[in-house]
Amino acid sequence: MLVLLSGVSGAGKDTIKKELIKRMENVVSLPSYTDRPMRPGDVPGQTYNFVTTEEFERMIEEKELYEYNVHHEHYYGTSRKLMNEKIQSGKIIVKDIDVNGVENLLQILKEDTKVITIFLRVPKEVLMKRLEKRIDKPSRKEITLRLNRFDYEESRIGMYDYVIKNNNLEKSVQIIQTIIENEYKLKKVEF
Repeated sequence: MLVLLSGVSGAGKDTIKKELIKRMENVVSLPSYTDRPMRPGDVPGQTYNFVTTEEFERMIEEKELYEYNVHHEHYYGTSRKLMNEKIQSGKIIVKDIDVNGVENLLQILKEDTKVITIFLRVPKEVLMKRLEKRIDKPSRKEITLRLNRFDYEESRIGMYDYVIKNNNLEKSVQIIQTIIENEYKLKKVEF
C-alpha cells in the first residue's frame, strides 16, 4: 500500500511521516531523488536521495523515474526501482510528494497498487510563520515562491481521498495513523 502525503511546503509532511514511521512497525519512507542542495538536518537516503542535475537528467533520459517535476527550481522524482522494491516487500510506504507527483503516480499505479492520498492543509498565515521558523532559514524570495504556490496546491484538493487540517501535530498523526490502519484492513477485503 502506498500513502501519498501532500500539502504546501511547511504543511508538516515530513514531520508527520517521521512520526508515522516511529509509531507503526510496517511503515517505511520512500525518499524522492532531487538535485537540490542538502540543508541542515538532511540525511542522504532518508530525507532525499541527492544527485547532481546531470545525474537527475540522466535518470529522466533512461526512464528510471515513475514521475518527476521541477518544484522551487529543483528536480524531484520517484525512483521506479526503489518504489517497486518497497511495494514488493509488503510494507506500507509513506511518501511526501507534491500535487503534480500525486496526479502522476495515481495515473501510473492505480491499477496495480492500493494508493491512499492525504492532503495536509494549513492557513496561509500559519504557513508563513512555519516557513520563517524553519531550521534551514529560507530566504524572503524562497518564502514568496512557496507562498505563491499555495493557491495552486489548494486548488488540487479534489483529487485527494482525505484532507486534514494540520493545526495540531499529535491529533493529525493519530488521524492519519487511523486512516492507514483502516485502509490497510480494507486492502485485504474483496468486493
